[in-house]
Amino acid sequence: MTHAPSSIVRHHAQIAYAVARATARSRPPIVFLHGLASNRTRWTEFIRETSLKARHDLITVDLRGHGESITRRRFSLEDWSADIAAILDQEKASQAIVVGHSMGAQAALYFGAARPDNLAGLVLIDPVFREAILPAKRSFVRNGPLYSWAASAIRALNAVGIHRGALPPLDLHALDLKAREALASPEPDAVEKFVAQYSSAKADLKHIPHANYLQDMVEMFRALPPLDVISCPVLALRSTVAGNQDDAIVAARLREMPRVTIQPIDCHHWPLTEQPVEVRTAIERWIETEISQ
Repeated sequence: MTHAPSSIVRHHAQIAYAVARATARSRPPIVFLHGLASNRTRWTEFIRETSLKARHDLITVDLRGHGESITRRRFSLEDWSADIAAILDQEKASQAIVVGHSMGAQAALYFGAARPDNLAGLVLIDPVFREAILPAKRSFVRNGPLYSWAASAIRALNAVGIHRGALPPLDLHALDLKAREALASPEPDAVEKFVAQYSSAKADLKHIPHANYLQDMVEMFRALPPLDVISCPVLALRSTVAGNQDDAIVAARLREMPRVTIQPIDCHHWPLTEQPVEVRTAIERWIETEISQ
């Protein structure tokens, strides 16, 4: 199996993606969307290990503004949705299974609500709903206009050549391996150190333009449209430890989709890092049961 790089050019940006071609393709491709300040290396381990590669083309995307799809122009959920559609057009796929983690789940939901006919299935790993954010974290929602203003101001500076230049790439698979070593440590604060590292804006900003990070924050906490138009099978994997959202509100929003399955994963907000085998197995079994009939 090769994981071949490709790209499309759309709306002033080159969108990078890679395709692991199926050994005996007969089913819809699977599109993988990363989270905030991330890139498509989030899925390196999943792509390498999954049994899904036998029957599905596996497409990992650097969302506009991230990884090899860096742009210093504004982007939005609408842009990400249109970019995904353009990738499917280029791959000659009328439908796909879309898998998204965190902010990538927001993009997947927006794509599904805007283009339900293009969805064969939807997998949401720790989706975030604006209305479910608990009071202790509501500042992220309230500060949306401030983040947007600051991003616009930084982009104006970028437009006249004031920026940090090229940024070092972020290999999330390598970071995950280090994180698992730390989590296995007997030190009593190992988990706290892991959470601090993976939720650190300072660490994220080493690898992403400031304006893009702020725009991520805006898009992450935007209100999503009604989801009842998404009639395909949906799997929602929800972390049990994060505790940043009201579970009842999250469940209510997820159940707007008539064919949703909700499954807990015992971890914080980074299931692919903390429980990679459990996540991979859950997705494989669900696709084989719900999609590949």
